[in-house]
Amino acid sequence: MKEAGIHSGDILVVDRSLEASNGKIIVAIVNGEFTVKRLVIKNQRAQLVPGNPAYPTINIHSDLDFQVWGVVTYVIHQAK
Repeated sequence: MKEAGIHSGDILVVDRSLEASNGKIIVAIVNGEFTVKRLVIKNQRAQLVPGNPAYPTINIHSDLDFQVWGVVTYVIHQAK
């Protein structure tokens, strides 16, 4: 998620009580694995869009084991 300002080693503050909505960065569980992506909803279709072009976009569909774990509210970086 480097294009979103999230880098390896950063600490994410995640609010599990917030509802995920279009454009929010979320922590999701996809097929049993955690991932951090931006939720994009267009034409009633949802996608998880990476902030790094090295990773693929994930299309959310009924056959996918998918769960929103929480919404990222803050990113903490180490001072350099």
